[in-house]
Amino acid sequence: MALRVTFVASARGSPLPAERFDDDRPLDQAGWDEVLRAAGSLLPLAAAELRYCSPTPRSRATGDALGLTPLVQLALRECDMGRWRGMTPAEVTAREPTVVDAWLADPWSAPHGGESLLAFISRVGGWLDTRPGEDGDRIVAVAEPSVIRAALVYALRSPPATYWNLDVRPLSVTTVTGRPGRWSLRFEGTPPQWAAHPAFHEGNPL
Repeated sequence: MALRVTFVASARGSPLPAERFDDDRPLDQAGWDEVLRAAGSLLPLAAAELRYCSPTPRSRATGDALGLTPLVQLALRECDMGRWRGMTPAEVTAREPTVVDAWLADPWSAPHGGESLLAFISRVGGWLDTRPGEDGDRIVAVAEPSVIRAALVYALRSPPATYWNLDVRPLSVTTVTGRPGRWSLRFEGTPPQWAAHPAFHEGNPL
């Protein structure tokens, strides 16, 4: 047996074009509507022995709305973006295009004065590797999509650049199983709330 850690991506707090680095805004109305639609299929996760969440208002509200009453984990905070905090990617790119290019190319770099991508991945991975529990225990963590991307890169021992190729959608569910240093990604089928979405039946990505 092994630990089973299920990550639930927090519902959104703003439309995609308005998303900001290290954003701490609460759920918007669309986010609340998404949680309500998904609640029926995600409520069984409340049976997990251990339930956690990122410290953002979105993650805490998502976890509470799903009946998880999760424990906030500072290690699951988003990447520290230094002076870019609160800015949109478009704003940063317009002001510092060459700096952004260097940051995207080098996982060790932190030109914004905050945390490097590699440090972020290592921090989240350290949290994953230090989860308490017995064989077969189930753990749930409601986290920002960026945190889940970092966890997956760490769990799969992928190159840091893989982080930029992972697309974690709001309220998506991702499970890893294993032990510290030995994690596997587990696929468990299509969540009911996706199967009911018109785009799913049209063959479009969500």
